[in-house]
Amino acid sequence: MNQSRAVFETLKTFKPYQDAQRISIFLSMPSGEIQTDAIVRHALAAGKHVYVPFLHKTPFPPGETPPRIMDMVRLRDLQDYESLGRDKWGIPSIDAATVNERHRILGGDAADSTAPDGSLDMILVPGVAFDIDPQTGLLRRLGHGKGFYDLFIRRLSAKTSSIDHEGTRPTLLCGLALSEQFLPQGSDTPVPVAPHDKVLDGVVLGDGEIKRSSDGARLDT
Repeated sequence: MNQSRAVFETLKTFKPYQDAQRISIFLSMPSGEIQTDAIVRHALAAGKHVYVPFLHKTPFPPGETPPRIMDMVRLRDLQDYESLGRDKWGIPSIDAATVNERHRILGGDAADSTAPDGSLDMILVPGVAFDIDPQTGLLRRLGHGKGFYDLFIRRLSAKTSSIDHEGTRPTLLCGLALSEQFLPQGSDTPVPVAPHDKVLDGVVLGDGEIKRSSDGARLDT
């Protein structure tokens, strides 16, 4: 819990987080990763539009995507968040019966009128391991192997790039990690990457440090 508290305290004073009005936050497993409960509560209290992951059956033809894909669904308020049930992994989860009534980023008819481009300002992502590529200086992330976030980010990028909306900034991707999840330079087991894997702009560690990608200057603006 100390590392989760350190991440939360750092994030509260992190300008990109402070400026983000539409933010996606992963909901944590009971152990083994940064706990995001305090972050969700703070973001809601600050008046941010908070979106959380929701897995659903793919609408695409067989073979184009995995059987389940991810969208981001908006929490209505704190009471809504506190009412979420937990799935078999102990993660708070949106009730599928309510999804069609909610604002969604990629699908559904309940569009968020505050963002005609359907964009997010920031996505806080989980991971199993993180490191910095010594050749490029880019921050790499190893997920749980399902590809949910990578596919969601690709679909989000395709959607926003197809809409001519002046002033739209690319979504910031920021990992939240226990200190032990960040691999040091020269590690014998560097984070493996595939061509479709998305690099991060930054990652906030459990000791309060913020690691930035070599092209992560947007985190300072």
